[in-house]
Amino acid sequence: MGERCTQHVMGTAVTVEIRDRVAPRRALERAFDWLRWVDRTFSTYDAESEVSRLNAGDLALADAHPLVRRVLERCEVLRAGTHGYFDASAPLRGGLDPSGLVKGWAVDVAFAGLRRAGARRLCIEAGGDVRVAGGPWRIGIRNPRRREHLAAVVVLRSGAVATSGAYERGPHVVDPHTGRPPAGTLSVTMIDRTLAQADAHATAAFAMGPRGPAWSARLTAMTILADDEVLLTPTFLRYRA
Repeated sequence: MGERCTQHVMGTAVTVEIRDRVAPRRALERAFDWLRWVDRTFSTYDAESEVSRLNAGDLALADAHPLVRRVLERCEVLRAGTHGYFDASAPLRGGLDPSGLVKGWAVDVAFAGLRRAGARRLCIEAGGDVRVAGGPWRIGIRNPRRREHLAAVVVLRSGAVATSGAYERGPHVVDPHTGRPPAGTLSVTMIDRTLAQADAHATAAFAMGPRGPAWSARLTAMTILADDEVLLTPTFLRYRA
């Protein structure tokens, strides 16, 4: 009954779980094909990707794939909406890097394709970030100091949970204004309607360091500070198990 499949793509483990009686297996294959295409197109580690070619000056933005241009446009909207703390232009990191949006956006597209194919009770987990429908789903948020422990558990019927911090590959988020890792915050978790939005907002709030909690107050957020204090916004409390 149902289907569960894990593959390594976009530099992390991606798991798709479908709890329906009959799972759309062909659509599941297409979802992973899509994620692999996104990886080839947007990877900053692949010299042949379109993002790498844009950085090298071998590809003009006008000649890039329409989806590349669309993602970069969304990145610019997010930059403006986060006071520049979400910045895909990454001048202090050596070039264009939209990875703070790409993973969540790619999962959202894969998720939509599986829903169109008939999946109703669906969960996609990518590197600790999750998009779900047909819940309730219980989602654990890891403790940033002790990976084997949970900082919180939330329950979602539908939506997304994303965390930015030092979970998967160390402190890979930097303050784009200084080029240095932010101080004072261990992790930021966001709940939102889409994974792209949750991931981008978590990235921006983490990059803000001490300014992050005030900016996150209007969102559905959990912030764990360097002294282990946990800050929860009122809307986040609604989802706690």
